[in-house]
Amino acid sequence: MSKSEVGYADNNISSAPLPSSSGSNDNHNNTANASTGGDMEKVMVPVEDMSNLDESGLKRDLRLRHMVMIAISGTIGTGLFLTSGKTIATAGPLGALLAYVVIGTWLVFVCQAIGEIATLLPLPGAFTAWGARVFDEAFSFQMTYLYLLNWLLTVPAELSASSLIVSFWLPEGSSFPTWVVPVIIIIVLVIINLLGVQVYGEVEYWFSILKVVTIIVFIICGILVDSGAVGGHVYGVENWQIEGAPFKGGFRAFLSVLVSVGFAYGGTELSGVTAAESRNPHKHVPKAVNTVLVRIAFFYILSIFFLSCIVPNNDPRLANTDGTVLNAPFTIVFLKAGMSGGASYMNAVIFTSVVSAANSDFYVATRMLMSLSRNGWAPRFVGRTNNRGVPVIAVGITTAFSCIALVMIYAGASTVFDWLVSIIGSIIFLIWCSILFLHFRFRVCWKAQGNSPDDLPYKSWGYPYGHYLGMIIGTGCVIASFYLSIDNKPDTTKFAGGAMDPAYISARNKWAQGLLGAWFPWLLAIALYFGWKFGKGTKIVNPVEADLDTGRWVPPPKIVEEDSKPVSTWKKILSKVV
Repeated sequence: MSKSEVGYADNNISSAPLPSSSGSNDNHNNTANASTGGDMEKVMVPVEDMSNLDESGLKRDLRLRHMVMIAISGTIGTGLFLTSGKTIATAGPLGALLAYVVIGTWLVFVCQAIGEIATLLPLPGAFTAWGARVFDEAFSFQMTYLYLLNWLLTVPAELSASSLIVSFWLPEGSSFPTWVVPVIIIIVLVIINLLGVQVYGEVEYWFSILKVVTIIVFIICGILVDSGAVGGHVYGVENWQIEGAPFKGGFRAFLSVLVSVGFAYGGTELSGVTAAESRNPHKHVPKAVNTVLVRIAFFYILSIFFLSCIVPNNDPRLANTDGTVLNAPFTIVFLKAGMSGGASYMNAVIFTSVVSAANSDFYVATRMLMSLSRNGWAPRFVGRTNNRGVPVIAVGITTAFSCIALVMIYAGASTVFDWLVSIIGSIIFLIWCSILFLHFRFRVCWKAQGNSPDDLPYKSWGYPYGHYLGMIIGTGCVIASFYLSIDNKPDTTKFAGGAMDPAYISARNKWAQGLLGAWFPWLLAIALYFGWKFGKGTKIVNPVEADLDTGRWVPPPKIVEEDSKPVSTWKKILSKVV
């Protein structure tokens, strides 16, 4: 029998007074060192009060619609709208489609792992905090810093794209300083995040609706254009039969696009991060991880399929070397449909997508900083929250890193963006592999303490075989990125101009980009893990002693009563569609 079944749980909490059952935030500046244990007293706490144990200062103001749309909003951005064409141009229609299916399959089981643990332990920092509970504190330390780095780099990557997008509306030869746009966006992001998580959730909800509507319109447009109902030409799958298609460049080209596809999918795991601020994690987290995955697969796979059918993989516009909306794959399809305003419309959508994705990235970065502070891995003041439940110091630090985008514009936004995509994609692979590993470890600890999987508030489906498949895919992707990063080194003897040949310089830079992207995150993770482990003398957690109780959430009677109220039929239908 688990501890929660008998009505009490042994919880390590700080000596500061517990928040009141009314959910007040009087102790919002207190932080707990729950993950590491620290010098804390053992307290027997009634199970009905467990939902009030989180002294991080965060407020549970996110509803289900917010969590679903935040996960969608954090995923659908420049990775799909601007860079998906390069995937088709490199690997061909079948290679691109297969890359999205393979990475999507891996992601399904990653999110299932997140859903199971985040429903039980909706902690600030989410999966980055689990390592200290079930494996080793040093593992959580390196994972949190890597995930923080991921989002601190992603924010400027998104913002740098905004200067390219806005240039579409500027007349040729305009002297307008494009760096002004990222500055304005940064100010907007700071305001949104300072107003609290409920405002953030609402903003992301409406941004997401615009993106979802756009992709639905695109898919409908793709069907009409592909069938010849619009445009006057029946494409069918003829572009899958041209030279180089359907598997352009062979298996090697397929492997080379996996990292960029991982970057495009990155952010789907946000449903685990938002669990700490969900109004009802037991209900919202499972629905978020289940419904979002189906919709993401629908949006991505169908979009890539129709793109590859309508736009041939040898179309030079797909490479989109300048990163402009005119050469964006979605815009090309709208133009083929005779929608002359398609480019302007897509530019507006892509711009809002950049703002939306940057907003999600900004939010996660502040929560990672807060998690570091809460666990004693960063100065305590970094995690302090205001009366709105916002970690204000963390917001300031994230704002400072966001200003890197201004430097990137002068260095060449498109070039730097490609470098960041390479690094970020590899970090995402590392994080996803770590999540699956921690889930396996969690199950070992859960079983060792006499619990059954049926005792969990949400049990991931597909375990363990689906998770084995996910780990095999993830390991294969990492090995492939290592191999390609080394084997792709260009040979000067094959270029007419030798080391000074522009083509060689371009190839060398691309090789260096892949080398840095593939190896840097893993070498940094190893350095962080062993540096903290040997420096602090951390030990691998005994499964029987793993802390699976502190921070466990039990729905208060008020929320249970509200969620049990009957819902009208039209609202049920609307919730399924939207």
